[in-house]
Amino acid sequence: MQLPPKVTDRAFARLAEIGAGDQGQALRIAVEGGGCSGFQYDIRLDDPTDDDLVLEGGGEKVVVDAVSLPFLQNAVIDFSDELIGARFVIENPNATSSCGCGTSFSV
Repeated sequence: MQLPPKVTDRAFARLAEIGAGDQGQALRIAVEGGGCSGFQYDIRLDDPTDDDLVLEGGGEKVVVDAVSLPFLQNAVIDFSDELIGARFVIENPNATSSCGCGTSFSV
């Protein structure tokens, strides 16, 4: 069964920390062609548009455009704060392989 991506409380909390919602912005998760494995994630703050899927929590929003949505079915959008750096990460069950940088994948 195809389900929309889930966003963890930690990811919503990080958006609140950086004041995304206060500025009227959302975290955009997009999938583009390219990268070392065929597809790559584009993760940035952006203004929501009418055709976005909007995931809300704690007054914050994460948006996914209609073209990227099929690649992100059942994925988990999280925020990781590790020694190598703090960043938003995507656990994607659709990816058959990914590269070491964590931003590129194939299906």
